[in-house]
Amino acid sequence: MNTLPITEADLHAFVDGKLPAARRLEVDAYLAQRPEEAERLRAYTAQNDELRALFNPVLDEAVPERLSAARPRQWQWQRLVAGLAIALFSGTTGWLLHGQQAGEIQYAQGDSMQARPALYVAGLAHQAAIAHVVYSPDVKRPVEIGADQEEQLVAWLSKRLGTAIRPPRLGKLGYELIGGRLLPGAQGAVAQFMYHDATGQRLTLYVSTDQAHNKDTGFRFAQEGPVNVFYWIDGKFGYALSAGINKAELARVATAVYDQLEKPS
Repeated sequence: MNTLPITEADLHAFVDGKLPAARRLEVDAYLAQRPEEAERLRAYTAQNDELRALFNPVLDEAVPERLSAARPRQWQWQRLVAGLAIALFSGTTGWLLHGQQAGEIQYAQGDSMQARPALYVAGLAHQAAIAHVVYSPDVKRPVEIGADQEEQLVAWLSKRLGTAIRPPRLGKLGYELIGGRLLPGAQGAVAQFMYHDATGQRLTLYVSTDQAHNKDTGFRFAQEGPVNVFYWIDGKFGYALSAGINKAELARVATAVYDQLEKPS
């Protein structure tokens, strides 16, 4: 009997330990023939373990009242991208490209990163979430250069990324810039801008040029453990907005970020 092809959804379910035993055996056999794929999944497993190590200690803590209380909001959506609506109301979580773009992904051993654009774009969300959980809890030094030295921060990050970049203004949404830092990407420098609101809730904007060979995309949503992420490709940049807030609130901020980046002040 012929077995079904192994899909990207199968691979991530394999990492998450959610495959039926029979299908898991088929994936084991698949990976035994493809050491590059096996190594990739080991890396994902290690990153998931890092996320669990960071957040497992607080899983049993009570949810703060300020986060559980429903607060009515009036939102004025500006030029809402169709992809945002789809991501916002669909049940899609984790690696958003499960199944949707599996046909674009080549699994043959020796495939280059450029031959797997869908996977590479999805990796933007994963890396942004990792960077968020590593730096946002830091009380003493969450950023390398603070907002009080914004011009220095802008000049430094623009030089390292090779193009002008400036953090969006989110004060009208209740989020003020804390500052930013430089991070390593797969193929070059990455900028991370960090914001917080009056309650101390932090969100980060991850800006990468690793996605330059990919086509522009609409908004996409991913959930990486406790972190929600909206991400998209625009020109030479890949953007990912991460926070431990609900999808609707994060979508509202992502729309504002997109608008400002499209029409810089």
